[in-house]
Amino acid sequence: MKDYFQRMGRSLMLPVAVLPAASILVGIGNWLVTFHVGFIAQFMIAGGLAILNALPYLFAIGLALGMAKSKDGAAALAGFVAYIVPLNVLSPANMALLSGIKVDKVNPAFTAISGNVLIGIIAGLVAAAMFNRFSEVKLPQAISFFSGKRLVPIMSAIVMLVVSLALMIVWPPIYDALVAFGKMVVGMGPIGAGLYGFFNRLLIPTGLHHALNSVFWFNVANINDIQNFLTGHGVLGITGRYQAGFFPVMMFGLPAGAFAIYRQARPAQKKRVGSLMLAAAFASFFTGVTEPLEFSFMFVAWPLFVLHAVLTGLSMFIAAFFHWTNGFAFSAGLVDFAVDYHLKMAHQPYMLLVLGVFMAFLYYVTFTFAIKKFNLMTPGRDPKEDNVTDDDDDANGAVTDATGVVEDHYLRTARKIWAVLGSGNLELPKERLTYLYNCTTRLRYKLVDTSVVDIDALKHIKGVAGVNVLDEHQIHIVIGPDVQFVADNIEKIYNGQISPELASAVTADEDNEVIPGLQAMEEDYFAVAEGQLMNITEVDDDVFSAEMLGKGYAVEPTNGKIVSPVAGEVTMVFPTKHAMGIKTANGTDVLLHMGINTVELEGKPFDVTVEAGQQVKAGDVVANADLDAIKAAGKQTVMMVIFTNLDDSAKVDIDASRAVEAGEYVARIERD
Repeated sequence: MKDYFQRMGRSLMLPVAVLPAASILVGIGNWLVTFHVGFIAQFMIAGGLAILNALPYLFAIGLALGMAKSKDGAAALAGFVAYIVPLNVLSPANMALLSGIKVDKVNPAFTAISGNVLIGIIAGLVAAAMFNRFSEVKLPQAISFFSGKRLVPIMSAIVMLVVSLALMIVWPPIYDALVAFGKMVVGMGPIGAGLYGFFNRLLIPTGLHHALNSVFWFNVANINDIQNFLTGHGVLGITGRYQAGFFPVMMFGLPAGAFAIYRQARPAQKKRVGSLMLAAAFASFFTGVTEPLEFSFMFVAWPLFVLHAVLTGLSMFIAAFFHWTNGFAFSAGLVDFAVDYHLKMAHQPYMLLVLGVFMAFLYYVTFTFAIKKFNLMTPGRDPKEDNVTDDDDDANGAVTDATGVVEDHYLRTARKIWAVLGSGNLELPKERLTYLYNCTTRLRYKLVDTSVVDIDALKHIKGVAGVNVLDEHQIHIVIGPDVQFVADNIEKIYNGQISPELASAVTADEDNEVIPGLQAMEEDYFAVAEGQLMNITEVDDDVFSAEMLGKGYAVEPTNGKIVSPVAGEVTMVFPTKHAMGIKTANGTDVLLHMGINTVELEGKPFDVTVEAGQQVKAGDVVANADLDAIKAAGKQTVMMVIFTNLDDSAKVDIDASRAVEAGEYVARIERD
């Protein structure tokens, strides 16, 4: 489930990436209004709003494309079809027809269906599920035209009809509950404003914040905060309270949160994350469009989004308590702040800037603390994406091969992958590969036999972020957002359109790669057990924690299955079975030590399943430990991995202090 939501969060980046352009158009257009250049201003505003108003469509199509097992236009089309079904079935006009009443008598809840992001998200997920399930289905000959990908939009429409029927029943009471909530909040003064701010942000993933906003901003429950503020009708210091507290958050708080996310990104990913956060922070500050930033972490690090909702509620409460007000026609960004600053209902709006500085401090400190304390996977924190970077330029090592083709880093990566798939024989991949396709971030290949592929070699190719062998035939090679360019080049090699030969020999600056004829100078290490990962310095033993035997890491296990942390040869198994040695292809001596002071137990709690001289792969079971027996003997069960022969130039990058599964990537050794 966690992986599903992480994939969902990454898929959302596709539609979210469109939003900064829309927000800039709207923001500049609103700014130009003050210079009385109406035609140009309106032209730009209309262009930006065209994108923002289509947000549910973007989410439906983007999620369908990102969550489908292959990046295929049929999935995107199904996402579009899946969204327009409830959009039209539940429209006020159709509901009036179905109910036999006039349109103005239809429950106003169905007016809120249009533009609802939640419906777009549901549609995208349904379409992706239908693509994954039905895109390869073969129907009987009589109706074979509708087989495979043609069947996907049809099934998506059918499923969304069922969803629409469910929404027809559950949506009105949900909407009515929001209206009732709004009326209750009005009577709670500043506390009510804080509650509104909290739920406003908390409901964004569902799209219900639009329904909630309509209660406070417009004339659904006779509050009409925006209209009253803009027209100067109301009470000074009160009218605008459901808008004012958003300015400190959108102009200062969220950009500061974006900076915290950037600071906590892993070094290999900071350039990519910095670009994303800068664009999102600018959109939030200048125009008040927060979706590009919020959607970057709301699914992959949901506790951070809850914290964001709490801080928004706090800002709304403080602004309402001190009667600091300002309003907006679009959103709480710099443009609206400046335009509405001198309106009649604006009361001490400059104090919102002071509050903004305070909120920026709170966002940065609390976001930083939460990300580090709970190891939240905000953008740039996933070690599996360390190689998903934006290269300085396409000319990084680019040369022209013998056939005149320019070999950029995408083609070079493709040729190296091809070479490894063929174990150095450039003719073999054609025989071994039975199916080639790719999704949003990875190459999804089927082979005659995956066991013949050097997985370690694949992992160390520059541009490959990870490798996952599903079974004896299926392998996933994680590339990242640029996967399409690598996949296209591999397909061209497969079809004989370009040569598989590298344009130039592998040089010393690529010595971190394991391709045929080149030894790896990096090694990936994996968790030896399921449990809590820690640095070796945290182990409760003076010898190990002082790194007297070498650097390393440890796992406090939750069960007794112990696996190899790396591929290599078992060099020894201690007579007392509590420890063993493994030597890697790079010559690294690895000591796997099971428990502390367990040598005294004479091997009784341990069932070792390997012997000296045996070759093991990372994740292979090497022992089973009776944790209860170890604890009953008064010993600690921590499982330690120690690198005993590293020189001073070697660096160990350990992503510690988190729960892990046996065989999960946890560390890397890098040598100069």
